[in-house]
Amino acid sequence: MDYLRSCWGPASPAGRPRKGSDATGRQDGLLWYKDGGQVVDGEFSMAVVQANSLLEDHSQVESGPLSTTEPTLQGTFVGVYDGHGGPETARYINDHLFHHLRRFASEHKCMSVDVIRKAFRETEEGFISVVSNQWSMRPQLAAVGSCCLVGVVCSGTLYVANLGDSRAVLGRLVKGTGEVLAMQLSAEHNASYEEVRRELQASHPDDPHIVILKHNVWRVKGIIQITRSIGDVYLKKPEFNREPLHSKFRLHESFRRPLLSSDPAITVHQIQPTDKFIIFASDGLWEHLSNQEAVDLVQRSPRNGVARRLVKSAMQEAAKKREMRYSDLKKIDRGVRRHFHDDITVIVVFFDSNAMTTAAWSRPSVSLRGGGVPIPSNTLAPFSVPAELNSSY
Repeated sequence: MDYLRSCWGPASPAGRPRKGSDATGRQDGLLWYKDGGQVVDGEFSMAVVQANSLLEDHSQVESGPLSTTEPTLQGTFVGVYDGHGGPETARYINDHLFHHLRRFASEHKCMSVDVIRKAFRETEEGFISVVSNQWSMRPQLAAVGSCCLVGVVCSGTLYVANLGDSRAVLGRLVKGTGEVLAMQLSAEHNASYEEVRRELQASHPDDPHIVILKHNVWRVKGIIQITRSIGDVYLKKPEFNREPLHSKFRLHESFRRPLLSSDPAITVHQIQPTDKFIIFASDGLWEHLSNQEAVDLVQRSPRNGVARRLVKSAMQEAAKKREMRYSDLKKIDRGVRRHFHDDITVIVVFFDSNAMTTAAWSRPSVSLRGGGVPIPSNTLAPFSVPAELNSSY
C-alpha cells in the first residue's frame, strides 16, 4: 500500500476543479519559446529553434492528472521527440504517447516503469499500423523515425525513458561547495559508443556487418547512427524493406530480426532536496554544449527564459565553429540553416519541494506543445534526405 500511495497526490477538496490551462508560447522567426510556467512539481521553461525545412523536433509538457479515471494521480510529463527522415513519426508520438501513458496508469492505478514501457510499445505498434495502412500510397513513411525522450515526475519520483540520442541532465547541488554538478540520467543509443556497438553485435551474432564504419562514423548497416527509435519500420520489419519504398532508402539485403529496437532504457530517480532542475533536450543542444556547460548556464541564469538562453548559447557555439557572427546565423532561413545546426528543443523543469508537498489542485494544469513554422498537418517530405546523409544520424 505504501508503494501505491506514493504515486498518488492529494485530492482537491470537495472535487474542486483545477485552474485553467497555461498560455501558449510565442514565435520569433524560427524560434518558438515559452519562457516560464508552473507545473505540479515546480516550474518549467521551454524553447525550440527550427533548422530543417520541416521542423522534425516535436515536444510537449503535460502537467496535471496522469490518469484518465483518477484525477488524484498527479504529475508532470515531458516529451522531446527528435525526428529524422521527416516529421511524421515525431508528430505521431506527440499525438499519442501521453494518452497511452494515462490509459495504462489508470489500469495500473500508479505510475511505474511497466506503465511507461507499455506506452512506448503501444505508440510503436500504432505507428507501424499507420505505415502498413498507407503503404501503397505513402511508402516513404516506412523510412521516417524519431528518437523519444520522456520524463515523468510523480510524487517525488522521476522516471526518464529514452530511445536514441536526446539527453536528460540533472543539476544537483553539492552542499559542501555550493556547486551544481551535472548528472546525466538518460542512456543514449548511438553507434558511436563502443558499448552500444557491443550490444548490437551481441544481439545480432550472425551478422558481422551489423555496424559499419562509414565516412569515419559508426552506423547500423552503414545507414543510421541511432540504434533505438520509434518508427524506422523498414529497418525493423523486412516486409517494408522493398518496393514501392524508394531504392535510396532500402537495404540491399534481407534481415531476419529487427536491426533497431523500440525498447526504451528507463531510469528511476528519487528526487532529493539537492536536485535543483533537469534539462531535457534533443541532440541539437548537446552537439554544442557539454552537460556541465548547460547546467552552469541554467544555474547562473534567472529561471524565466532559461530554455531560450540555452538555445541561444548553442547557436552562438554553432556560429563560432563556422567563424561567423550569431546575428548573421539568425538571418539564415530554415532548410539552409540545417547546414549550421540541427533543430534544437530544450525543456528545463525546476523542482520545487514545496510544490511536491502542496495539494496538486493549487497548481495550474498545463498542456503545451513546442512550436515551429506552421505547416499543414498532413505534410510529409516525399523523398527526404536519407539518414546516412544527415550529419546528426
